[in-house]
Amino acid sequence: MAPARPFEYPGRRDIDPVQPGANPRNVQTPQSHPAQSTPTTTSTPPGKPRRQSTALRLGRHARARPRGSSAAHPSPHRRHARARPRGSSAAHPSPHRRHARVGPMAHLLGAEAVHLAYPTQVVFEAVTLGVNDGARIGIVGRNGDGKSSLLGLLTGQLRPDSGRVTRRSGLRVNALSQTDTLDPNRTVGWTLIGDQPEHQWAGNPRIRDVVAGLVSDIAWDTPVSTLSGGQRRRVQLASLLVGEWDVIALDEPTNHLDIQGITWLADHLRRRWARNTGGLLVVTHDRWFLDEVATTTWEVHDGIVEPFEGGYAAYVLQRVERDRLTAAAEAKRQNLLRKELAWLRRGAPARTCKPKFRIEAANQLIADVPPPRNTVELAKLAAARLGKDVVDLLGVSVSYQPSGGRPVLRDIEWRIGPGERIGIVGANGAGKSTLLGLIAGTVQPGVGRVKRGKTVRLAVLDQHGDDLAPFADDRIADVLGRLRGGYQVEGREVTPTQLLERLGFRRDQLSARVDDLSGGQRRRLQLMLTLLSEPNVLLLDEPTNDVDTEMLTATEDLLDSWAGTLIVVSHDRYLLERVTDQQYAILDDRLRHLPGGIDEYLQLAARVSAPAPAERPAPPAMSGAQRRATEKELAAVDRQLARLADRVAAKHTELAEHDQSDHVGITRLTQQLRVLQDHVAAMENRWLELSEMLE
Repeated sequence: MAPARPFEYPGRRDIDPVQPGANPRNVQTPQSHPAQSTPTTTSTPPGKPRRQSTALRLGRHARARPRGSSAAHPSPHRRHARARPRGSSAAHPSPHRRHARVGPMAHLLGAEAVHLAYPTQVVFEAVTLGVNDGARIGIVGRNGDGKSSLLGLLTGQLRPDSGRVTRRSGLRVNALSQTDTLDPNRTVGWTLIGDQPEHQWAGNPRIRDVVAGLVSDIAWDTPVSTLSGGQRRRVQLASLLVGEWDVIALDEPTNHLDIQGITWLADHLRRRWARNTGGLLVVTHDRWFLDEVATTTWEVHDGIVEPFEGGYAAYVLQRVERDRLTAAAEAKRQNLLRKELAWLRRGAPARTCKPKFRIEAANQLIADVPPPRNTVELAKLAAARLGKDVVDLLGVSVSYQPSGGRPVLRDIEWRIGPGERIGIVGANGAGKSTLLGLIAGTVQPGVGRVKRGKTVRLAVLDQHGDDLAPFADDRIADVLGRLRGGYQVEGREVTPTQLLERLGFRRDQLSARVDDLSGGQRRRLQLMLTLLSEPNVLLLDEPTNDVDTEMLTATEDLLDSWAGTLIVVSHDRYLLERVTDQQYAILDDRLRHLPGGIDEYLQLAARVSAPAPAERPAPPAMSGAQRRATEKELAAVDRQLARLADRVAAKHTELAEHDQSDHVGITRLTQQLRVLQDHVAAMENRWLELSEMLE
């Protein structure tokens, strides 16, 4: 059998699941529906600072909705609706239904008043949370805030300093960590299925699905020691997914996966368990992936775990609303603070007859003002002027093999204009980094030529961090000391040290050696050095590696305002769709424009890899009467969807305005909202079916 084994929890005991509407001691409920039963609860220690507002742009991600539906009040529950290709079945249910829960869920595992600390950091302070049957939880937070530690606690790899971790008796749990745990002396086949005979494992549809989705290009007799880093990661992920587990915890599972692999993994995790069974915990910076698999999001920050309903998009909407309410309350409090301080300053300096309670009230307001959180900011450096000629690839082909070998890229004819924002996608090994090398001049074409404009100042952010190698033994402060003393940012001069602090570094970290930095810290330093060279053509090779979601948001904010030419190679679909205006794919060694974006690429890639289907007779054409009846029903569904959209929006408003302390009323309104949303999902599915019939 395969060597993967579930983690054991010696000495743990079960606890009763949290019932709907219950609010145990020191427990928070999700921000959008405070009294709704969710898979998570969390404690908030007194005096902890609240997260400051983060500006996020969501407009570019709005997706098409069925005709007639209202756009006045977009609902995060409807964000995934999209048309299916003609001929596809309804086997993939509407994602709206993933949010519906019927009755209390059975408790799987959780934590009670857990405290975890390292010598220099308190990671968790009195955190209480639970994972119930059917939970699909995405975990977000800044690098170093404790996301991986949380997975370690819940899966039994870490023990808390105090508090306890609970689990259901007989629970089967396994986890994918960021550490390579493969045995280099084994083959790929043994790592996946152990010594099972082929007729046994080949009869298991789950194993066949995992093998086809992740490791179909790797021979089973290949020694693990000879695999590349990306191949080892895929084998490690596959060895976990072939097993039978009640709860799976994944730490950055999309690392080293291309867009097809990420799409397959999201689909596999959605189909893996029956509805309201199993548990999934995912730490990832891939926001598209979070939206696809998560029905709940946990945000780890400042020693607590804060739950939100829905995937990443719903989490952002709730964060924005929470921050808006917090800002209004803070403005009111600051107004009172100013009045109190003005009163204290009135009168002679020697006056001592001010009422003691007024002085104490003002001091309490001052002491309670939380310090600003280390919010990540990136300076928007002005791009230098570009001429009309940037980079032209004229009849270019590249081959790394001796003459006559198959080229990596062939017959590339591409003219890159000033100010273009381009995303490049392709399978691992397709030649994306080679294409960037051609543009940058680090790779020479075997055929054709590359022409660069005279005004081009080019900078490259490579995925390996090779540009930091010369500074490996230097302290960060020494690296900054070699740079120019000041840079103009937003109309004022700032130093490199100040810029790096805006990227999340503390002053006490400036004495650290570059070689001792974490992956995320190295990436931030690398990005700053790249930007300070003030290029007008920027090439980014997998810029999201080792970067948390907050840093990604700030990076995207920078790239949104980039005035030069931007070319991005990434498997992060969310990033590409936000910061680039057009996408290209490398398919069959050629560069192909994608007017339809990433969806078009996935369709093209599927055609390239799939065998030619056997011809089937076309479905019989609809008669005139049948077509008229279908069109009539489609129009009726359109009208019904519009009415339902108004009812859902009204119910959201009623829920927001309801007394939040009335748990019974909140639960009743939430249940009514779920019924409406299920009805919307059913109508949208019917709309898609009717539309396909009319194609």
